[in-house]
Amino acid sequence: MKNSSISIRNIVAIGIGSAVFLVLGRFASIPSGIPNTNFELSYAFLALISMIYGPLSGFLIGFIGHTLKDMLFYGSPWFSWILASASIGLIIGLSSRFVKLKDFNKSSIIKFNIAQIISNLIAWLVIAPVLDIFIYSEPTNKVFIQGAIASLLNIITVGIVGTGLLSLYAKSIVKKGSLSKES
Repeated sequence: MKNSSISIRNIVAIGIGSAVFLVLGRFASIPSGIPNTNFELSYAFLALISMIYGPLSGFLIGFIGHTLKDMLFYGSPWFSWILASASIGLIIGLSSRFVKLKDFNKSSIIKFNIAQIISNLIAWLVIAPVLDIFIYSEPTNKVFIQGAIASLLNIITVGIVGTGLLSLYAKSIVKKGSLSKES
């Protein structure tokens, strides 16, 4: 499988990541007061996994995890929001090329947060509301209010929890030359 574009490691990450996204989306979310719009720890987790495993894994985890969550807990998938979640994984995964986890310093934190802010704004202020209008004929003012609240809540959650998770992950990476042979 040398020529495969996706490794076994990534496939396992997608499976486990989708399951964790599903569980966090269901049991680790706090209602905001706006219908179907919550503080979601699943997006901080999605950011972490997207940074580690890249854009394809991030996209698929967002897509599969959100689809499963909708199907299991709401009865049917809501594809506008599913695609928004997938786009967050994709965009943050793409930013992993510019954010170095081995040296997760102030510069890396700033780059990561710029990427997550951009991804959340695109997902919740463009993709989700526009597709809600075209696919589901939802009222314009409703979907843009939901999108604005979702983007704000996810920016805060990913900014705090996602940055913390990445910082912890970066500290766990063994630095080159840090191991020495005992005499």
